[in-house]
Amino acid sequence: MKSQPEKSDVKSSTGVVPDHPIQKQPAHANHAPALTHEFDSLRPALAYLSADEIGTLEDAYEFSRRAHEGQFRKSGEPYISHPLAVAGILAGWHLDTQTLAAALLHDVVEDTPATAGEIEARFGKAVGLLVEGVSKLDKLSFASEQHAQAENFRKMLLAMARDVRVILVKLADRLHNMHTMGAMPAEKRRRIATETLEIYAPIANRLGLHSVYQELEDLGFRYIHPNRYQVLAKAVKAARGNRRELVEKIKVALQEKLDQCKIEAAISGREKHLYSIYSKMQEKNLAFSEVFDIYGFRVVVRDQPTCYLTLGALHSLYKPIPGKFKDYIAIPKANGYQSLHSILFGPNGTPIEVQIRTTDMNRLAESGVASHWMYKSADTALNEVQTRTHRWLQSLLDIHADHGDSPEFLEHIKVDLFPDEVYVFTPKGKIMALPRGATAVDFAFAVHTDVGRHCVAVKINYELMPLRTQLRNGDHVEILTAANASPNAAWLNFIVTGKARSHIRNYLRNTRVEEAAALGERLLNHAITALHPESSGPDPAVWERLLKDYGMQTRQELFAAIGLGSKLPLVVAHQLLQVQGEKSGEPAHPHAISIRGTEGVAVELAQCCHPIPGDPILGFIHKDRGLIIHTHDCPSIRTFRADPDKWLDVEWETEPGHMFDVSIKVVVSNQRGVLAKVAAAIAEHGSNIGNVAMEEEDGSPYTILFFTVQVENRMHLARVMRGLRVLPDVVRIFRIKGKRDGRSSPAQ
Repeated sequence: MKSQPEKSDVKSSTGVVPDHPIQKQPAHANHAPALTHEFDSLRPALAYLSADEIGTLEDAYEFSRRAHEGQFRKSGEPYISHPLAVAGILAGWHLDTQTLAAALLHDVVEDTPATAGEIEARFGKAVGLLVEGVSKLDKLSFASEQHAQAENFRKMLLAMARDVRVILVKLADRLHNMHTMGAMPAEKRRRIATETLEIYAPIANRLGLHSVYQELEDLGFRYIHPNRYQVLAKAVKAARGNRRELVEKIKVALQEKLDQCKIEAAISGREKHLYSIYSKMQEKNLAFSEVFDIYGFRVVVRDQPTCYLTLGALHSLYKPIPGKFKDYIAIPKANGYQSLHSILFGPNGTPIEVQIRTTDMNRLAESGVASHWMYKSADTALNEVQTRTHRWLQSLLDIHADHGDSPEFLEHIKVDLFPDEVYVFTPKGKIMALPRGATAVDFAFAVHTDVGRHCVAVKINYELMPLRTQLRNGDHVEILTAANASPNAAWLNFIVTGKARSHIRNYLRNTRVEEAAALGERLLNHAITALHPESSGPDPAVWERLLKDYGMQTRQELFAAIGLGSKLPLVVAHQLLQVQGEKSGEPAHPHAISIRGTEGVAVELAQCCHPIPGDPILGFIHKDRGLIIHTHDCPSIRTFRADPDKWLDVEWETEPGHMFDVSIKVVVSNQRGVLAKVAAAIAEHGSNIGNVAMEEEDGSPYTILFFTVQVENRMHLARVMRGLRVLPDVVRIFRIKGKRDGRSSPAQ
């Protein structure tokens, strides 16, 4: 059964976690209070706009009011009150007329008979695109609620990448709905609050909308953990009263010190928001009484040089705590945030957090990317914020290009929404911000997709290090590449950025399909040869009809299906040659298929018997895994030998130089230095040791050694084993084809 977002419930731009309830009722419903101020209530916030612009907004309001007439929120208010409130929030950010018009109209397409075409015709293409970007895909059905949420979020993010104002409207929409969720059932409040904490608050933070970010976090915390929220709010209120005298004393001391140094500054007290305090208590397992930096101080000065003078002055007043200073002016955060942070030993050893910034930095810290519309200027800091935002939004498009699958797209985006940055330097001295825990591979993909795909090594601070090395603040990172190198599936175990994970998965997926297609073509050709040795191949009309029957577009698609085991080559060959009813006996056996054992993901050497060149082998066609190679005497294949259509004769192709893992068991006398002697003998015969383990039986004079050695073929293994047998301390030696305890693994 497919999931369809409920229109009559509460709605959401992500489809399954609705924001606000709509009830269609008669306009004269007794419990619905009429709006007395309507558009006039918005006018004071629009003072920065011209008369013509306000007139446009009046038209948008009237269009929205008529469209929503008869609709009410669960609180009983006429529905038009919601778009008015959203427009009011955006007006407080001094956004342009198009954005405010879109805010007034943002639910019209979704919840009323009005169409996107009508909006575009009346208010312009830009407003139409903004409304479309905010609207959810509620007219489509999805296989699951998770897929619906992911698909709608994907649509909104792509619209946001084209025009960031889409997310500004959505954030204002979500902020108002979070403030008015009291009339909703508790379960729905929790669902919306969870989505807010996981997606919308991090987006606000990433865009530099600091006050919106904090407010959304506190509101989400309030609805997910209402009891904890109330207890913590009371504790903070009590602490505020207890610490008021201390806070005022520190503020006076800071002001006097700056006056002595002739530094003009505005000092204000700053209180951590509740969710920040709660997160710190959870992360560090602290009681509320142990969180000292609930209160801090913000010092706003004239220019950047004065920031550093102020820092020196305050450090001379109160000693700084070592390791607790951060310079976000020299190295801004990914969202453009700039400030000096320092924690000082205050009176009686009380830690004090101080933030020092300029007026422009303070404005950006509060308004982020919205500053572009609030302050029309050539400010380089504003331009830098826009550039960083555009770069991040562009990365969303890059990830989407590799992933049409919405849940996977959402997974990658969530990773990038919680950066907690680490700052590193490129060889040319450029600063790059990456999520904490990022590795050299993440850095390589951040530099350029081609650098990531071809990276083979890394120099960190001029020393060669493994690619899995986690980067630290201040590291100098240089990636070494090779033209023939390609991504490794093992990288997925340690990378953290969505961009790197997306590109690697996409590469592996495409590579698997390409290799499977090549294998499938070979399998089909052998099957055709077995049925009709003299055949020159099927004619194009047969191919066309067969592909249509299978619902496929190209032969490569069919070859890949055969190579991955979802189509049997003999069945396809029968259909292609139109001999399904003409078979007069068992088909001739095809010539054995040659394999190297190094083809990649389309051919897999079974882990139960570890075949190596020289072993007699059979190929088992496994659905989704391609061709699996077993030794002909592997115990685990007996059950599956009854289905001859899934087995193929295969043989080793002569290609020296490749090494294969094989396990051996060596029983030796329990003598000092025997392990070293055995290892030396293995090395003497040109074999590498991949792994070694030891098993000593209690009370026995013998020890059992298990080795994984690398050999070229069966003859090479025989030479290694002969070299071990001549050692005086070696009692017995044999090859292990199953697990160490002798039991076999299943063929599948």
